[in-house]
Amino acid sequence: MDRDRKAVISWWLYDWANSAFILTVVAGFFPVFFKSFWCAGVDATVSTARLGIGNAVAGLLVAIMSPMLGAVADAGRAKKLLLGMFVLVGALSTIGLFFMPQGEWLGALSIFLLASVGFNSGNIFYDALLVDVTEKSRMDWVSSVGYAIGYLGCGLLFLVNVLMVKNPQWFGLSGPAEAIRVSFLMAAVWWLLFSIPLFLNVHERRRPAVGAMEAIRKGASRILHTAGAIFHNRPLLLFLLAYWLYIDGVHTFVLMAVDFGMAIGIKPGSLMVALLVVQFIGFPSALLFGKAAGKVGATGMIITGIVIYIVVCGAGALLLRTATHYIILAGITGIAQGGIQALSRSCFGKLIPADAAGEYFGFYNIVSRFAVILGPAVVAVVTLTIKQAGLPSLLASRVGMSSVSLLFVGGMVLLVIADRAARKGSRA
Repeated sequence: MDRDRKAVISWWLYDWANSAFILTVVAGFFPVFFKSFWCAGVDATVSTARLGIGNAVAGLLVAIMSPMLGAVADAGRAKKLLLGMFVLVGALSTIGLFFMPQGEWLGALSIFLLASVGFNSGNIFYDALLVDVTEKSRMDWVSSVGYAIGYLGCGLLFLVNVLMVKNPQWFGLSGPAEAIRVSFLMAAVWWLLFSIPLFLNVHERRRPAVGAMEAIRKGASRILHTAGAIFHNRPLLLFLLAYWLYIDGVHTFVLMAVDFGMAIGIKPGSLMVALLVVQFIGFPSALLFGKAAGKVGATGMIITGIVIYIVVCGAGALLLRTATHYIILAGITGIAQGGIQALSRSCFGKLIPADAAGEYFGFYNIVSRFAVILGPAVVAVVTLTIKQAGLPSLLASRVGMSSVSLLFVGGMVLLVIADRAARKGSRA
């Protein structure tokens, strides 16, 4: 049984809260608005490169900060405090997008990057709190339910946002542009509101509290210690290397799928439908992945998800021709997306000491953020290289997206090796 049912439910609700930012802002409207409003009149290849490079910069910033943040949180019993700080940074920055005028692509991208830093940095502490709300035997299920609830919550909000954009007069709005800007506000308020139960009901493991400067000193002193412990733990190190590769592909799809769809001519309405399909398929699929992990193991289900992504990324990006194809591929992606992320989080949680979860999840997050640097950068570089070679923009966009499948293949191979190493270690 979980330690505290109310705490678990409150922890789940944070996934419901912050997933609105990922869907409504990151995957949904920001790429569309960035290309058509803030980069109006700019070649599609250039706006794609700007977005890819911008996401890479955000990932680098979080990667640099993650180990220190996690170590300080553990030393000072401050996971909830730091989570709250980054929730405010992320949500208030999201509100700032509402006020950015047309054509100000650099200002809009800068605010978006700050919001992304808030979101991704906050997830270090949210993920680390998993060990405070449940036992190892329940982590796969609890983590999967969190992702499932996140899909459902953000899907419902996004459905309302899409209706606002399609029929702005129903909501007293002047047009689609105002509807998108109001959607940014709604995502921020949703994030703030549904975060509250976590801060009221989730409690960190008790340990001696220390002052801020002492926490920083202790945190800094433990970074190398934790890094060394990971380096000498072969199954954990291999798992992180595998995760770095395959989660790169997942994040790239989330960050660049809408921009890719626009580049190959898919209409915005179909793109929004595809995103909704992902959410409402992702809800039951994440639950099914969690249940199946109890029977065949989390590693087996992660590999299943990776294979799905290889098919969608490697073949789908090159072959899809119509909006219907795009929506079907989005639905197939939805089967795997939540399950891969949920089970990766729980697999890692079971491999680390609970009393140092913040430190270890800091390194988990740095791996994830470096993946965010690699994926969008690969798409940007490949797309621009092919375009500059004189080939059509459409082909450049397709090859750029499909090239990420190599990372899924590499991640799957390393994950199998990591699983064998873990099994061998448990028998020793």
